[in-house]
Amino acid sequence: MVELSSNFLFTAFILYLVGILFFGGAIKDKRHADKKAGPNRWAKIGIIITIAGFVSQLIFFILRWIASGHAPVSNLFEFTTFFGMSLVGAFIFIYFMYKTPLLGLFTLPIAALIIAYGSMFPRDVTPLIPALQSYWLHIHVTTTAIGQSILAVSFAAGLIYLVKSVDQQKRTKSNIWLEVVLFGLVSTLGFVFVSSYFAATDYSVNFNYINKDGQPDTEKYSLPALVGPYQYEMTDQSRFEPLFETPAIISARKLNTVIWSIGAGIVLYGFLRLILRKRVAAAIQPWTKNINLDLVDEIGYRSVLIGFPVFTLGGLIFAMIWAQIAWTRFWGWDPKEVWALITWLFYAAFLHLRLSKGWHGQKSAWLAVIGFIIIMFNLVAVNLVIAGLHSYAGS
Repeated sequence: MVELSSNFLFTAFILYLVGILFFGGAIKDKRHADKKAGPNRWAKIGIIITIAGFVSQLIFFILRWIASGHAPVSNLFEFTTFFGMSLVGAFIFIYFMYKTPLLGLFTLPIAALIIAYGSMFPRDVTPLIPALQSYWLHIHVTTTAIGQSILAVSFAAGLIYLVKSVDQQKRTKSNIWLEVVLFGLVSTLGFVFVSSYFAATDYSVNFNYINKDGQPDTEKYSLPALVGPYQYEMTDQSRFEPLFETPAIISARKLNTVIWSIGAGIVLYGFLRLILRKRVAAAIQPWTKNINLDLVDEIGYRSVLIGFPVFTLGGLIFAMIWAQIAWTRFWGWDPKEVWALITWLFYAAFLHLRLSKGWHGQKSAWLAVIGFIIIMFNLVAVNLVIAGLHSYAGS
């Protein structure tokens, strides 16, 4: 059943890619230049295909739940793919509110990248550790992911706003930072390419090392080891020797993943710049020429307005209840807890600045982009690099 469910995930991924093409066609259709004309035939087909992809991924989620006996959100593969599915669901909901094809052209690639990124991690169905054997797994983790996915729609809207409004003819701080954001997306794609290559060649190497509890342990790498675990010993000396080892508190295998992501991103980004002969933002700016900036600004704000209370429930309230049940304390300053609080405080400040200080337009768009970076830092860096009570979620 697990293999069957994976087929539905792959089908969903392909449908999302096809949906991107149709939303792109909707933007290029000259009839769409009339903002009062509403979505054209390309956009209608695009949203139908996107809904079909969402249904296919929902079937994947249900089948994996049946196969594992618990909500499939207990490791990085399961949570990340669910996050991507939730992002698509949030987009579908907001699309029917505003009928803006360009939102699909930006949101679906982000969702597809997130799903592809998650698919690079181990997909095995494993028994839950005792701390996760609770119905709060279903409530806390799924609600958090749904809240973050709605907030992520504001990132797509903010990105659209900035791509259109930032002057690409001058070298300013705004277009430099916008390019950095796009580099981050390209890095994710680069990591997918690299991981797929080494998976196809069946690359692996095992290390014996001392873990953060001072106990002997074993770690398996699926990418060449640029960094090794604390006091490591390689079991296969023919493989690439790590350049250095990390302290025990750092997850070396996961840090290795981050380094490969950045390295692959640099290579792929450089390749894109050679082909485009301009900044990536400048290359995609023509796609946004017919967009209504006020509408995009409203979409970003509404997404935060809806997503913030959902994240508050899942990421803080439900999390503290479960922490009390699992670890007999509401709060313990675990890295994951700290970054959940930082995320909450940031979006609270976003709403305050928007409602009280009148931060609209580019300011609001930049806040939405920064908020998504915080979410992704929590998902990637905190899960992959920093050891803590939530480290099981990064397996």
